[in-house]
Amino acid sequence: MASIIFILSIFVAFIAVFLFKFLTSDADFTLLSKGKVKREEIEDKVIWITGASRGIGEILAKQLATLGAKLILSARNEAELERVKQQLAGKHAPNEVEILPLDLTASEDILKKAVEKAESFFNGAGVDYMFHNAAYERPKTAALDVTEEGLEATFNVNVLGPISLTRLLAPFMLKRGRGHFVVMSSAAGKAPAPGQAVYSASKFAVNGYFHTLRSELCRKGIKVTIVCPGPVKTSSSPEASTSGAGGASEKRVSSERCAELTIIAASHGLKEAWISYQPVLAVMYLVQYMPTIGYWLMDKIGAKRVEAAAQKGNTYSLGLLFDKKKAQ
Repeated sequence: MASIIFILSIFVAFIAVFLFKFLTSDADFTLLSKGKVKREEIEDKVIWITGASRGIGEILAKQLATLGAKLILSARNEAELERVKQQLAGKHAPNEVEILPLDLTASEDILKKAVEKAESFFNGAGVDYMFHNAAYERPKTAALDVTEEGLEATFNVNVLGPISLTRLLAPFMLKRGRGHFVVMSSAAGKAPAPGQAVYSASKFAVNGYFHTLRSELCRKGIKVTIVCPGPVKTSSSPEASTSGAGGASEKRVSSERCAELTIIAASHGLKEAWISYQPVLAVMYLVQYMPTIGYWLMDKIGAKRVEAAAQKGNTYSLGLLFDKKKAQ
């Protein structure tokens, strides 16, 4: 009897530790198990980052620079790219940084010239990593209220741009027998995102393309890492309201932590990584492994989440599961 009680105690303790880690984690268990970045996979590598003029892209550039990467920074705003370059040059003199202004909605000829120029940097070393970070997201709105202009703008930047750039860059990587695409997707590309139907659709689309690309080219030296962050705190993130459905403010992963985990995932060659606090992380697990329950849960909160967004409330609150009166 004593031995049975001992075993049960060990089991209960294990479950308690597991639940605690799950409830307090900011990423999936596979990613967290990798620990630190593999510096040897980043140092001296040529890394091209889109959307590098601000937000996570800018922070990725700064963290990659400290790891000894050679950087190509792209965005539409050349002045902001120059600002980032100057900051990197001032803090990380040994690192080499080039800027390449680029609009992902440009014609194929312009994108082709950009790829050729990127390949020519650093004495023609060629691009080792392509970080597809640029993204377009509009304020939350109901699925049927999306405008044609919003639909086109979202897909042009989030889907067609990265795919076009990849089609043009991949042949150079294939000739060298190596290359790595790191795609900044979203939790909205893994689970329904009420209030973000078009953004979610664009991320599902990009996930499908790049997972397929990896399956086709992995034996030819091409790697793909898809990163799916939930809510991330950036300089442009709206302050979460303490009113409205759910009451509590939104808990967001910092941009610095998101960038750090992204680089860890890339350096370890993970195929997919999730970055988020609860409850978004739990929803991703449910939709992935228990889809019936996961989709039921999202159906339950869908309309309430759109309403919370309209009221500038907390769209990630557990309170959305309950009646409005109980949630407040």
